[in-house]
Amino acid sequence: MTSEEFDPAHLIDHLVYGVLDLKAAVDRIADATGVRPVEGGRHVGRGTRNYLLGLSPTSYLEVIALDRENPVAEGKRVSFGLDVLDQDRLITWAIHPTDAGAALKASRQYGADHGDLFAMSRVDAKGNELSWRLASADAAPYDGLAPFIIDWGTSPHPAGGVPAARLETLTLSSPAHEQVTELLRALGVQITVGDGPAGLHATLRGPAGTVEI
Repeated sequence: MTSEEFDPAHLIDHLVYGVLDLKAAVDRIADATGVRPVEGGRHVGRGTRNYLLGLSPTSYLEVIALDRENPVAEGKRVSFGLDVLDQDRLITWAIHPTDAGAALKASRQYGADHGDLFAMSRVDAKGNELSWRLASADAAPYDGLAPFIIDWGTSPHPAGGVPAARLETLTLSSPAHEQVTELLRALGVQITVGDGPAGLHATLRGPAGTVEI
């Protein structure tokens, strides 16, 4: 699915690119595209840290890894299973629907239960506090292909002012491709999921070229 057919500014909020070595992944993206992701911040208590690459004023690529200097708090889980990640890959993605509650209900009807919205926050690289509500299940429905739900409320979107590349392709495949396609249609996302092993892949283009993730 090309980005001409799917406008990232419409519903997509961000793609979650889990990596083993944050600096190496940022360098690879920067070298390939000519656009360097910038530091996002630390998720205190969650044990993770991220860098961001804009895709539109309201969508971005999140490059995220374990933060060895920020251990996960007792009783909390490491986001996106990064503590068991064995290779760099797109883990899942998020959308920012106008009505988060309705999107959660629609997701459940199509077999993707993300749980309830809960509050999160972090301080960005400029010292600004960002806050949002998120619904994301520990066991990602449909192997992460069912987008989780985020609501930024009145908080400024973190993609604003971030160096950007173009989302050239976004491709999904699943053994349950028909069900996932129906789920996405119910959420207003016009992507047809291919038949095959569960996978989420993207191609990003910048002034220096492209990178596949």
